[in-house]
Amino acid sequence: MTNGSKLIGGLAVPRGRFPHVRVVGDLIFVSGTSSRRPDNTFVGVDVDEMGTTNLDIRAQTRAVIENIREILREVGADLSDIAQITAYLVSMNDFGGYNEVYGEYFDETGPTRTTVAVHQLPHPHLLIEIQAIAHRPNTTTFQTLEAQS
Repeated sequence: MTNGSKLIGGLAVPRGRFPHVRVVGDLIFVSGTSSRRPDNTFVGVDVDEMGTTNLDIRAQTRAVIENIREILREVGADLSDIAQITAYLVSMNDFGGYNEVYGEYFDETGPTRTTVAVHQLPHPHLLIEIQAIAHRPNTTTFQTLEAQS
C-alpha cells in the first residue's frame, strides 16, 4: 500500500489546502465532508424569491454520507469499512433528523460515533459536517493527485 493524500475529481474542491482523504497504512482518514456540490451549491438548501432559506438536515445528512461513500470508493473502500465517525451539527435541534438518516446507512454493528454541536460551519447554509476514519486491510495502491489551484 502506498500512503498518500488524494483530492477526488467530481467532488467539491476543499475550501483550504487539505485533501479529501489520506491513507496511512491500513487506515483511511476522510476530511470533514459536507453536502457541498462541485458547483459550490448545497444539497438540502432552498432559497425562495424573497430570500427565505429552508435548510433540510435529512437531505444534507444523506448527501454528506454519499459524498463520504464516493471518497472511500476512490481508495477501494466503502461505508462498511468506517470504524469511527465524528458528526458536527450546528444545532442539536437537528439531531433527530440526522439520526434518522444515519440509521438508514448504519446500525449498532457499524462505526463508533460521536456527535457534537458546533457554533458554526464554513458556510451559513451548512447544518452538518462529518469526518470519518476507516480501516481496510490489504489495501491497494492509488496515485496521489496534485493539489488543484
